Amino acid sequence: MKDFFKRRWVRIAGVLVGTIGGYIYYRYVGCVSGTCPITSNPYTMIVYGAVVGYFLTELFSNIKKTKEVKEISEKKIKEND
Repeated sequence: MKDFFKRRWVRIAGVLVGTIGGYIYYRYVGCVSGTCPITSNPYTMIVYGAVVGYFLTELFSNIKKTKEVKEISEKKIKEND
């Protein structure tokens, strides 16, 4: 269980920040009249915020992985020359 959290702490933090951000968006920006299907319900906004937080952390972690793979492949090309 400890290993699970060690490997996924960035994603978990992204989801937590997203849930807080979703609630804050509902509280201060959300639909006042109640006719907006997404922003008028706090639970919906919390879920949307969590999903956005997860996707953003995935996006940035994939960029980091891509840079690491590129650096490794460049080193191997230089070694072969």
